[in-house]
Amino acid sequence: MAQSKKQLKVIESLDRNIQLCREFMNDWLLFNQILSAYPSPGVNKAQLENQFLKIKSKLAREHQVLRESLQADYKLDANTMNIISGATNLESIYSQSEVAIKKLQNEWHRAFISINETLGGVEDKRARAEAGEKVFVGTAAADAVTGMSSKAKKNLMTVVIILALLGVLALIPPVREAYLDALRQFGIISR
Repeated sequence: MAQSKKQLKVIESLDRNIQLCREFMNDWLLFNQILSAYPSPGVNKAQLENQFLKIKSKLAREHQVLRESLQADYKLDANTMNIISGATNLESIYSQSEVAIKKLQNEWHRAFISINETLGGVEDKRARAEAGEKVFVGTAAADAVTGMSSKAKKNLMTVVIILALLGVLALIPPVREAYLDALRQFGIISR
């Protein structure tokens, strides 16, 4: 069965999200490799520090893009960016206690598992889309849950606020009279 243009666009978007997840995961692995290599004897510590700072910057940029691209499919561990921002440099990490280093490694593993879970979810969604199932990507996924687009929600909230203000004006006599007096003064309504 041939897929519609809309379905092909969804699959293309999911392919992009899969690529972003994989790139983030590969860089997450490199982050750990650099982190683990630092205490080894004979390594060029200055070079590792430089690589470490570069990969941290790249992960921070990729994380933002990944979150914006995945939107409703974003399921990464909330601690992922805390690991990156908390690991200022390799020397300060390894000047901590052995317990603190083990804790950082455990947090890294937890985040790695959540990255894999997110990737698996997006790959599954892509497979379902290829099979012809209707799937939602990005804001469409969030809208499908609530049934309203974000623009429709904003418009509804605006109408509710305006109606609430008009209700206050109609129900509170001193406010209503002050409002009507102002309208009479400007000639908008007559007495």
